[in-house]
Amino acid sequence: MEKIIDKTYDFVVVGGGLSGMCASIAAARKGVHTALVHDRPVLGGNASSEIRMHICGANRHGQNPNARETGILEEILLENKRRNPHMVYPIFDMILWEKVRFQENLDLFLNCYANQVEVENDKIRKVTAFQMTSEREYHFYAKLFLDSTGDGSIGEKAGAIYRVGREARSEFGENLAPEEADTATMGNSMMFKARDMEENAPFICPDWANQYTEQDLKNRDHTDATSGYWWNELGGTRYDTIDDAQEINEELLKSLAGLWDHIKNGGDHAADQLELEWVGFLPAKRESRRFVGDYILKQSDIDEKKVFEDAVAYGGWTMDLHTADGLLSADDVPTVWNPVKEWYTVPYRCLYSKNIRNLFLGGRIISCSHVAFSSSRVMGTCAVVGQAVGTAASIAVEKHIDPREVGSYIQLLQRELMKDDCFIPGYCYEDKENFAATAEITASSHEKGCEPRNVMNGYARADQRHTNCWRSKITEGLEPELTLNFNEIKTIHEIRLIFDSNLSKEITPSINKSVLERQDQGSPIELVRDYEIEFLHNGKIRNTLRYKSEGQRLNILCFDEGIKKVDAVRVRILNTYGSKFASVFEVRIY
Repeated sequence: MEKIIDKTYDFVVVGGGLSGMCASIAAARKGVHTALVHDRPVLGGNASSEIRMHICGANRHGQNPNARETGILEEILLENKRRNPHMVYPIFDMILWEKVRFQENLDLFLNCYANQVEVENDKIRKVTAFQMTSEREYHFYAKLFLDSTGDGSIGEKAGAIYRVGREARSEFGENLAPEEADTATMGNSMMFKARDMEENAPFICPDWANQYTEQDLKNRDHTDATSGYWWNELGGTRYDTIDDAQEINEELLKSLAGLWDHIKNGGDHAADQLELEWVGFLPAKRESRRFVGDYILKQSDIDEKKVFEDAVAYGGWTMDLHTADGLLSADDVPTVWNPVKEWYTVPYRCLYSKNIRNLFLGGRIISCSHVAFSSSRVMGTCAVVGQAVGTAASIAVEKHIDPREVGSYIQLLQRELMKDDCFIPGYCYEDKENFAATAEITASSHEKGCEPRNVMNGYARADQRHTNCWRSKITEGLEPELTLNFNEIKTIHEIRLIFDSNLSKEITPSINKSVLERQDQGSPIELVRDYEIEFLHNGKIRNTLRYKSEGQRLNILCFDEGIKKVDAVRVRILNTYGSKFASVFEVRIY
């Protein structure tokens, strides 16, 4: 059997963490022939069952109201909430896999390590990858590539400009940066999960484990022994997170075993009945290379909540600057949580290489300073960045242009992202092709401040001053109705509805007890569950279709043949997943 296989695509994504996943799905849904190449057996990167880090983002564990990332990430997490209410990680792996595997226009290559890059005229021509399971060598040819590998291994092999370490305070005027530049990075962490055996569960410490006292851990909270610890971290100055990765793995295993020995045998930690259920042999990596685009995001952009003209994504996690060398710096606190005011935007110019003309940047390697990176690196932000890249790739393919040139179509890119339920702070959604934009909108009833017209104000989430939704109480025998009257005949091909999934709460998988306890099991109760769409002409119902939201916030209803001779559309909410109120943020009709 032939072991060298040539593959040609419009867009090749290397790295199947959340950023690469969202990028590849976004591009494929817009008709781009796409491949996703990933070197692990499961998708999701740090969020997968191999590492089990919860997905942090702008909502900061629910502390920042109405800030949770939407778009494809929200779709994935809501699907997981509906089908995996107990947050079993292998089930989450399966949901991630099916999202990619069964997406039209998207081919998935797992266990496939990209180890060679061929460049011609400042463009990547080919990426070569070896699939360990099949012993096949793939040659991937494409017009466009995305490096979402985390370490930037494709960009590095292609000769893309990148940085490692911390910039001097003077370079960008960042007061959180050190006085002098250095090569220190944040480290890698190894997680664990414990279970309650409901009987005494002794732990016999291996002789290779490290030893720790309460004095050693005085700056590291270990009161919760059920899972942890993010501060079990190594790398920075004594270890290079790429060159020394295997040694870091082994040293982290020694520290984890020693930490567990301290919890079990080093004093009263209320852990007599706990035993280790899982240990993450693949550490979570925070930082290595950061690549340079046409703009470098910096601390002042975050502090000033800057809204860029080419904004395509946003962040809001704290500037979470970890102590160099992690656990080896026992006298220092493990991180300093520098506040972020609500959120900030990420400009499109940070999402492609400055010198490799067909290379997009995704995930934690986007163009930013070390200080800005301390916020933008988290997976929620990486996911929405990925969707922005995938959508930009669709424009580049359609118009036969390079990533940099997509900047000339930035309003189109922003509009497409918001149409797909992505949030860009400072922007509202406007679409002249949307029939609902000029419709007369009425409702059977509404709550104060939740008027029917809100579904067309261009904002698909609440903010500090406005609900931005139509909300009506559901009572027995009285189902809320929203009617859009066009006052002229239309043919309807598509309806998009955005429901309320409570963007102030967490819905991330996690091994952390406190994170899970903050969540409701199953789909958010605010979400509409069942609804009907009525198509009217001269006040008479021509057709009624009933739908289930399947636990999703964004519902897209397509009518390939078109529903003809319609002058009004009525949305009737039948029930929710538990709330007594029906809430709709947007109705878009095409």
